[in-house]
Amino acid sequence: MTRRFQDIRQALLAHEELALIDVREEDPFAQEHPLFAANIPLSRLELEIYARVPRRDTAITLYDDGEGLAELAAQRLQALGYSDVALLEGGLAGWRAAGGELFRDVNVPSKAFGELVESACHTPSLAAEQVQALLDEQADVVVLDARRFDEYQTMSIPGGISVPGAELVLRVAELAPNPKTQVIVNCAGRTRSIIGTQSLVNAGIPNPVAALRNGTIGWTLAGQQLAHGQERRFGEVAEHTRENAARRARTVADQAGVKRLDRTTLSAWQAEARRTTYLFDVRTPEEYANGHLPGSRSVPGGQLVQETDHVASVRGARIVLLDDDGVRANMSASWLAQMGWEVAVLDGLSAVDFSERGDWQAPLPALPSVTEIGTGQLETWLQEPGTVLLDFTTSANYVKRHIPGAHWAIRAQLPQALERLPVAERYVVTCGSSLLARFAAIDLQALTQVPVYVLAGGTAAWIAAGKALESGESHLAVPRTDRYRRPYEGTDNPREAMQGYLDWEFGLIAQLDRDGTHGFKVLRKADRAA
Repeated sequence: MTRRFQDIRQALLAHEELALIDVREEDPFAQEHPLFAANIPLSRLELEIYARVPRRDTAITLYDDGEGLAELAAQRLQALGYSDVALLEGGLAGWRAAGGELFRDVNVPSKAFGELVESACHTPSLAAEQVQALLDEQADVVVLDARRFDEYQTMSIPGGISVPGAELVLRVAELAPNPKTQVIVNCAGRTRSIIGTQSLVNAGIPNPVAALRNGTIGWTLAGQQLAHGQERRFGEVAEHTRENAARRARTVADQAGVKRLDRTTLSAWQAEARRTTYLFDVRTPEEYANGHLPGSRSVPGGQLVQETDHVASVRGARIVLLDDDGVRANMSASWLAQMGWEVAVLDGLSAVDFSERGDWQAPLPALPSVTEIGTGQLETWLQEPGTVLLDFTTSANYVKRHIPGAHWAIRAQLPQALERLPVAERYVVTCGSSLLARFAAIDLQALTQVPVYVLAGGTAAWIAAGKALESGESHLAVPRTDRYRRPYEGTDNPREAMQGYLDWEFGLIAQLDRDGTHGFKVLRKADRAA
């Protein structure tokens, strides 16, 4: 079965539920894809699909760019119980030929929305040189970094404090108690600094607030030095601070059209067979692990707004957010509502509702039956000729550390990888935990008569046993296309790439206009005053 470009476009305009899935690896996906396409590589399909497309009769449309991956993905989805699976007519080339707009990079809906927010709201910003001057003068200024803590640690503005986006409205009063203190919000590029700054503006905080224009990219292009390994983080807030922030956040959510749910109505939503309802806890992962509502998924609010397509991959679905303070869920929901989602905040929760502990665990299909070996057996075999070890972890993890002699491969590219591997008497497969390796082992066994074994517990078990490791791109069986290298991450990007990224972001509004399916409605000052 196939679906046409026109069918997808009409469904988007009608706000119908659909999942348009690109099954290529992340790098080719990032080079060119439709606005609301979600990237779920064939290599990881079984590990991600149940969480990202939870309803089995969702209208799913798969595509690739002629590699033959979509057909395999369709077979796998049908075997997993999905009943409405189609291929995009003509694949990516068909979309292009039909006049469909194609976008570059990742998390494009959120980034394009951020540009629209700045344009519509005239979000205040300061150039890197202006912020540097304030710091040099030891002015009354605080710099808040709206990214994840690990990103902040990699590179940040000297003296900056890590306050991921959804935390800003909750924490700012304690970090800048003097209403005259200038608040600067930054990220690596533009989106999270724009959304973070506009969150504070929308919430009506008394301080002057501005985004660091173009983030750490702008800082670097200005010839200014970044800090590395900073540890400054937000602290706890007083009860009166929380209550005041909650009132501000609720007002913004109401203005944006966010719905309100109680536990009974949530159950009714979740029971509707023809609708998809995501339930996200937008607090920090640490808070979630210490106690959360059963059935909820941990998705910190700032990253949810930045990467909505990665967790809510069914466009037109409903999203329900929750927290325990009335701030983070309301602020995050206010942005999702403006991005065209039907979104609600779950009210009326008390401490006893946060009864489940531990990290979020993705729902998975039944794991395939494989033959496992332990670390000791693998260590012995590696001393003998004929054992070929394959590692299916992410390429970044492989480069950081892997079992000596391991060859890195992408599961969906096994036929190509086998052409570059030594002759084997046996294969052993691993990944970080052995989960993906179990599925890869079945694929590999179908391609060879040689016995295939899985390292029990994966590379994590090898590390836990204290065994030797190596790093670097020592044995790549296929190119590293599993991850798109973002021009705004890391510390060694060429200036041309960083400037090119900014130029691309500036052009997103024009692309949105040409595409015409986004459904974004930015909350302007007049709307907030009404």
